[in-house]
Amino acid sequence: MPQQISQIENEQGNTMAAESPLQLAGTLGIEIRETLDLENLPKDLPERVPYSFVRNNRILPIEETDEWVIAASADPLNLDALDELGFMLDKEIRAVYTPEEILLIAINACYHTQEGAASEFLAGLSDEGDNAKKKDEIDVYDLLEIKDEAPIVRLLNLIFSEAIQQGASDIHFEPFENDLKVRYRVDGVLSARHSPPREYQSQLLTRIKVLAKLDIAEHRLPQDGRMKLKMGGREIDFRVSTVPAIHGERIVLRILDKGNVVLGVDQLGMLPSMLDDFRKLISLSEGIVLVTGPTGSGKTTTLYSSLWEIYNEETNIMTIEDPVEYKLRGIAQIAVHPKIGLNFAAGLRHILRQDPDVVMIGEIRDTETAEIAIQAALTGHLVFSTLHTNDAASAIPRLIDMGIEPYLLSSTVVGVVAQRLIRCICPNCRERYTPPETELEELNLTPDQLNGGFLYRGVGCPQCFGSGYKGRHGIYELLTIDSNLQSLIAKNADISEIRKGAAEKKMTNLRAHGAHLVRAGITTVAEVLRVSRKFD
Repeated sequence: MPQQISQIENEQGNTMAAESPLQLAGTLGIEIRETLDLENLPKDLPERVPYSFVRNNRILPIEETDEWVIAASADPLNLDALDELGFMLDKEIRAVYTPEEILLIAINACYHTQEGAASEFLAGLSDEGDNAKKKDEIDVYDLLEIKDEAPIVRLLNLIFSEAIQQGASDIHFEPFENDLKVRYRVDGVLSARHSPPREYQSQLLTRIKVLAKLDIAEHRLPQDGRMKLKMGGREIDFRVSTVPAIHGERIVLRILDKGNVVLGVDQLGMLPSMLDDFRKLISLSEGIVLVTGPTGSGKTTTLYSSLWEIYNEETNIMTIEDPVEYKLRGIAQIAVHPKIGLNFAAGLRHILRQDPDVVMIGEIRDTETAEIAIQAALTGHLVFSTLHTNDAASAIPRLIDMGIEPYLLSSTVVGVVAQRLIRCICPNCRERYTPPETELEELNLTPDQLNGGFLYRGVGCPQCFGSGYKGRHGIYELLTIDSNLQSLIAKNADISEIRKGAAEKKMTNLRAHGAHLVRAGITTVAEVLRVSRKFD
């Protein structure tokens, strides 16, 4: 029958493309059955043909003899499905056309759960209740205990273990023409680690997708997922992102290691005077505190540390995040879910009905979210959020560009923190040197300001993988909004005027904080210049 259909299709040409399935069946001379006998469907069908195949292809065997099988199909031209069904049943397939809505009823009738199955399942839940925790623990296996798995599983476990031990924040699996490159982001900088042969690419990436509960058959669309593993009893979360690239799927895993997160504003690394001002900001009863910086600059840690600082039993703190990276005890955290309409704006509206005192918004991305944040601050809430800008002063024009009225910003925004993460000099290979004056000029330093006229740098050693750096430290600038700046913002002042007003307050900017760390021997001039810009 498929051969006959193919022959007719070639004779008719492309004119059939515009016909309905019913008209197409008539054109091809296919038998049409507008009703199906549900009582006499093959009883052993679920054991022989998978439900996913029947559902996805809208095809169902309805009669069977010793030589052939009659299959009802909603698509008369789905020849591949007919051929595949023939292979499954090892018989010739004779197709008939059935409207899709009738076919779906028959499919449901044929594959419905057995009577009493739900009751048996519920009864079994009580027996399994004691084992639920054990089953969860089996799903979250320990990387250090898996010794006898398949080679590809052991390879992936070794990559995960190595990345965690080296303090990597991300693992990149990048397919190229001849190999698969594995890179780790350590201390904010990517470095190549492994190049497995290309023949292992598909198995490695499929294994990751299985762990993250992603669709392993989907290779054309980006996917996002999460997975949880253990390493020596320590639970570690991974955020998984896949995108289709020219040589195959590219997968990036963000490592969310709770063991490496130390919360508390004292641990952020702010200068003492800046820390005092920041503590005053987060202790206010209302207003908006913004944290700005690029992706991976530690904004979430700063926000979490702020919430941890002010948390107490008398305060209702709620957050809306994308995603919830770390769980905070005593704080209600909500993850956005765009597919069901739960975005930042929708979530924020519902949070405000929960009588919060403090609200944290993972990121202000659009005008609607910004407007609701402003209204929350105006009605007596303290709001924390992040924004993507180059420095603290740029946050105000960015919100105005979103459509927020300047006078509303002047009365609600109480402070803006800009931050970056810079690499620290490796303590194992640190050496002293005399810097040239041209190097110091970039940070407005002079030899007289240095301790003994010396600076420090890392030579490179096995402990830092030859980079000369190990660990990271934050650099910050804090813009507190006083009456002068409120006046400038309300008048929609130019960004240069806001920066000038901040300079008059003697605000320590990112480069000035970086220069302080250079003088203290914590980092290098090159590292400060890498992550910060100079604003004239």
